Amino acid sequence: MVQQISDAELEIMKIIWGNPAEVTLFPYIMDGLAARGRPCQKNTLIVLLSRLMNKGFLSARKIGRHNEYTPLVSETEYQTAQTRHFLNKIYEGSAKGLVSNLIMGDLLADGEYEELKRLLEKGKEQP
Repeated sequence: MVQQISDAELEIMKIIWGNPAEVTLFPYIMDGLAARGRPCQKNTLIVLLSRLMNKGFLSARKIGRHNEYTPLVSETEYQTAQTRHFLNKIYEGSAKGLVSNLIMGDLLADGEYEELKRLLEKGKEQP
């Protein structure tokens, strides 16, 4: 089971997941946070990265005076785990309840209803 992470930790992981390189350096994360309008003090970022390592989301390899951070949990794995947790907590595990709420609550943007319909039909076709 993938652990929960804080909003600040999630922002860091989004930057790391979005990095096309296999490893992410500290300055890349600092710049990414600033670009998202969430600048962070160096010591605060060090603490958050340490927490992510302790939770099993990241590994770090020391290269000279710098760390290279590598994600151990993919964005898709995290999204799937969080979706499952949300479904269980809010909808008692019912994906139908979630989809029904999205449709009946008028929470889908233009075109999303048809796209969901296509995805459901495509899923039905698979064995």
